[in-house]
Amino acid sequence: MVRRVAIVGAGSSGLVCMKVCADEGLEPVCFESGDDIGGLWNFKESPIPERSSIYRSLVVNTSKEIMCFSDFPMPDDYPNYMHHSQLLQYFRLYAEHFHLLRYIHFQTTVTRVQQRPDFSLSGQWEVATMSRDGDEERHIFDAVMVCSGHYTHPALPLTDFQGHETFSGQLLHSWDYKDADAYRGKRVVVVGIGNSGGDVAAEISRSAEKTFLSTRQGAWVIGRMAGNGLPLDMVGITRFNNLLLQLLPKTLVNWMAESALNNKYDHRLYGLKPKHRALERRPLINDDLPGRILQGALVMKPNIREFKKSGVVFEDGTVEETIDTVIFCTGYNVTFSFLPSAMSDGPGGELILFKRLFPPSLQHPTLAIMGLFQAKGPIMPTVEMQARWAVRVFTGLSHLPSKEKMLEVVESERRSNIQRYPCPRQAALQVDYISYLDYMAKEVGAKPSLLRLLLRDPVLWVKVFFGPCTPYQYRLSGPGQWAGARHAILTQWDRVTKPFRTRVVPEPKATKFVLCSPWLITFGGAILIAMFLSKDKFTPTLQHSYQILEHSNVFLRDLWFTITSKI
Repeated sequence: MVRRVAIVGAGSSGLVCMKVCADEGLEPVCFESGDDIGGLWNFKESPIPERSSIYRSLVVNTSKEIMCFSDFPMPDDYPNYMHHSQLLQYFRLYAEHFHLLRYIHFQTTVTRVQQRPDFSLSGQWEVATMSRDGDEERHIFDAVMVCSGHYTHPALPLTDFQGHETFSGQLLHSWDYKDADAYRGKRVVVVGIGNSGGDVAAEISRSAEKTFLSTRQGAWVIGRMAGNGLPLDMVGITRFNNLLLQLLPKTLVNWMAESALNNKYDHRLYGLKPKHRALERRPLINDDLPGRILQGALVMKPNIREFKKSGVVFEDGTVEETIDTVIFCTGYNVTFSFLPSAMSDGPGGELILFKRLFPPSLQHPTLAIMGLFQAKGPIMPTVEMQARWAVRVFTGLSHLPSKEKMLEVVESERRSNIQRYPCPRQAALQVDYISYLDYMAKEVGAKPSLLRLLLRDPVLWVKVFFGPCTPYQYRLSGPGQWAGARHAILTQWDRVTKPFRTRVVPEPKATKFVLCSPWLITFGGAILIAMFLSKDKFTPTLQHSYQILEHSNVFLRDLWFTITSKI
């Protein structure tokens, strides 16, 4: 019988795992190598080896209502997109409210997690720890939840580039970066166009003499704001939109997304346009980068081919001399050195995980790897749902398929993702946000029933189906039900608008909103096109139809934002 659960790390994932374990009557014991909670979000002036590191100006990419824990809304006066210090304060409020600090052993590093000799019978684990003073201890646990994160070991691909040994400038990783002060008046190359690469390049370009952003593939760039200045994810991440994405041809949806993005700034003109379609991979979320390109402070470049003594040669043959620093924003190696090496049995030495959570190779499912996934949505509520499912598996209230079936599912999902993510390791990490949450919620018994809501509470149904898919939806019913979930959903837009209300402005005169016929005509045209669209290519007739629809695209977008902001 599972009773004691070891939790490795007291970041956002560790905190919610402690809370979920306590809710289910288990005894969580958390080991945190640092002296505080927060993990990745606990800023340090200097990076600490084998710990996550963030830069001083970091602001979250997901808004507060979408990313909060499901039974603890963020304070209504918090900005929608927070500085990392405010998110850390939210974690402190969460830990205090649910009395989580009592479970944490600070300055204690987990050095080894291994199966007990009688694992085939008990499913128990032996966890070895070391205190800051060097004292070693061994503990016995019924289950383990790994919450140490995977942004601790920078991937610095120097061997991919000739001449790096003789390069006279600095070669750093974004893990080392804290702020732009050190690069004032210098010439800097930033490599990689993920979210970190975009942030670092845009920020450095305000101080450096010249900044170059080198990218192998480019990226579709979106800002944090949707129409009317609303948080993008509050408008975009909805069950209705998710259904449309499943029903409409991908070619049509990609065309509409790319048209909207290019209306803001032509990605080809700006040197940003990638080979992949807009919705095939995660976009780059950045509000500043296109403006820095427009001002000439940031110059887009292709991938680096080689280094010279004081310069860089790019794949298009262009050369930039007197480069002072090259910062690699090239991701991290996923490493859990304390786990048995036999568990890293994937093709590239990576962990194979069923539904990005459970190693299929274990005879007893008493170990879960939290947060090792990538989704077009926030990580915190996803890990919370992982924790709720994992604890029910630990306690026998939910059961996993056979090892063979789990491996079959893993391989099927990898093959499905490989079309969009050619790298097998990246393909294995991808999950579809709402579908993934719903799958786990169904296993927990907390998936909202849309039909039941429609019949019993149509007002709430409208908010759940058409409105933002906020985490509160998974507390409406079933195990872990929260009495405040309905109210949290009905008032979510109030918390979005609260931080804006810092100055009294005249209220507009009330006008009657009419769902006008142009919208109906345009929407009907879109549906007709969707019905006859070829999966592989446009026909000339459809191309003309697309051109007609493009003229009304901005109107449709603004109208939809107006409707959904009321939901």
